[in-house]
Amino acid sequence: MTYGYIRVSTDKQTVENQRFEIERFCGTNGLSIDGWIEETISGTKNYDKRKLGQLLSRVQAGDLILCAELSRLGRSLFMIMEILSIRMSRECKVWTIKDGYRLGDDIQSKVLAFAFGLSAEIERNLISQRTKEALDRKRAEGIHLGRPKGALSRHVKLSGKEEAIRILRAEGTNWAQIARLLHVDRSTLVRFAKSRLEAE
Repeated sequence: MTYGYIRVSTDKQTVENQRFEIERFCGTNGLSIDGWIEETISGTKNYDKRKLGQLLSRVQAGDLILCAELSRLGRSLFMIMEILSIRMSRECKVWTIKDGYRLGDDIQSKVLAFAFGLSAEIERNLISQRTKEALDRKRAEGIHLGRPKGALSRHVKLSGKEEAIRILRAEGTNWAQIARLLHVDRSTLVRFAKSRLEAE
């Protein structure tokens, strides 16, 4: 089965350009699309909350997913790596047209997946290190980072991590990445940030 995956972020964007790119590629390479998956949703939304997640759960070995470019899958390297990891476990292929990636079972794909994985690990370590340094700096300035003694919270797991969240957001880290770093669900993190950070 060959699937065409199209994602746009807002209603103002059109799926037609991506569909045209995929159909033109198929015409040139003798392929035909067996099913289209189209959605209007932000790429920062985790893939398992999108139609993409449903597609990944049903693809079989040898299936092919075509998309215009890698950024259509997700807006962060972490998320794209998770998706490619699922692809490898399901033994399906992902081809991107503009980027020219051909991710399958060949050695080139495995090397590319390793490079993506290494990049994601480096990015994760750098974010963690920057956060640690910033927190150490705050502590050296005498700023108390934990929750006040005796304070109660419905989000105990995130209590005391407000400053880390502020720093990561200030550096442009998205909610999904922060949630993974703190080992919580993205929706829990966002609710916590709205109730605790915006109230301060």
